[in-house]
Amino acid sequence: MDIPQELLYTPNHEWVRVDGSRAAIGLTDYAQMEIGMIVFAELPEEGEELQAGDLLGTMESVTAEADVFMPLSGTIVAINRELIKNSHYINRFPYGSGWLVQIEMHKPEELEALWSAEKYADVFEERF
Repeated sequence: MDIPQELLYTPNHEWVRVDGSRAAIGLTDYAQMEIGMIVFAELPEEGEELQAGDLLGTMESVTAEADVFMPLSGTIVAINRELIKNSHYINRFPYGSGWLVQIEMHKPEELEALWSAEKYADVFEERF
């Protein structure tokens, strides 16, 4: 199970990569394995403002559907349009080209509620 040390995590299996006032958000390796081969990703539109805990999108596989939630409050500044044609990138490259959205953070203090890689691994270790 891949858990990059430089990222932050949520209990719902989203990851966050911070770059200044912006953050990229995606699904963890664990999440993509649980959902199965993703065949469709529904994401918000650029410019949408979402709060931490809001529905970010829905991932659909052949056998399941899973909701993804916003780990931070912010404005969607980019969505991964490549996922329209290649949603399987979420499975193959969850921490790279399978990212979901990029946001301009509204409340950087919300980062304090996210988990380090060590905590994420400790909490979900028995599932790996």
